[in-house]
Amino acid sequence: MRHYGKHTDEDNIRSRPNRKGNRPRTHIRPKHEDAAGGMVLTVDRGRLTCLVEDRTVLAMKARELGRKAAVVGDRVALVGDLSGRKDTLARIVRIEERSSVLRRTADDDDPYERVVVANADQLAIVTALADPEPRPRLIDRCLVAAYDGGLEPLLVMTKSDLAPPDKLLELYGALDIPYVVTSRDELEDGGAADRVREHLDGRITAFVGHSGVGKTTLVNALVPVERRRLTGHVNAVTGRGRHTTTSALALPLAGAAGGWVVDTPGVRSFGLAHVDPSRVIHAFPDLERGTENCPRACSHDEPDCGLDAWVEEGHADPARLYSLRRLLATRERTEGD
Repeated sequence: MRHYGKHTDEDNIRSRPNRKGNRPRTHIRPKHEDAAGGMVLTVDRGRLTCLVEDRTVLAMKARELGRKAAVVGDRVALVGDLSGRKDTLARIVRIEERSSVLRRTADDDDPYERVVVANADQLAIVTALADPEPRPRLIDRCLVAAYDGGLEPLLVMTKSDLAPPDKLLELYGALDIPYVVTSRDELEDGGAADRVREHLDGRITAFVGHSGVGKTTLVNALVPVERRRLTGHVNAVTGRGRHTTTSALALPLAGAAGGWVVDTPGVRSFGLAHVDPSRVIHAFPDLERGTENCPRACSHDEPDCGLDAWVEEGHADPARLYSLRRLLATRERTEGD
């Protein structure tokens, strides 16, 4: 009996003969140069709805892509039946390079990150001013995710008829974030949608927010009537909304200027386990140059941080440094802290 151990050489290895008719395996992948370009609109149990030219096509991911997953907003290459007819299925053979990603984890101790939206230009963070009460820690976390993923933030405050926006605006004033304040009456008469649309035309915007803040109601006011989604209500006792959006969906923005809005499921938490704190500083160009004198692997909130001297020398507003440190610290805190 022959024994194989650590000193076995390749001459001792048995090889399976190539049976007649069997093709040898190859690592050469087809280039699919004739593949059509498309955009993923939604994903549902392994089936992806894609926009190809002016029609929607149902597709599945090709086996050759392995574990790489396509998400809403991805630019993809498709082959197969692209007619969009009922009971037809195309194959996604390539996922193009992404310009941005909105990622989150279920919790801060969850190592598995989930890409929610790809290639969005901006992130609209929707928060109610009352019913339910604003959650600044959740807003902070969404801002960190936007800065980390390469999206520009937009703050949308709803229900101003119930509470004024002054306190929240003061909290985020140093960040120079574009914002829109809306009321429930304005949502009904279309005035709120018109003001929000000014920030969306020609762009891809992902909408995120806690359940019950009116996110999907606002999205419905921005898209064609036939593409609107179901909305829920806020419980009068708990102040919590019912999750009516269960999957991300890209919808065309109504109007001649074009653009897309991506409605995402309502969130109760926004984990940041995937975020490298060193990337958040890139969203603060007035402070970034001051990090040249920081110690290696500086957290930007320690005694030797070079940003303190940078601000004292007048290169940046102290409020900006405070905002940066607050955002960085939110990764270490729970949203209820």
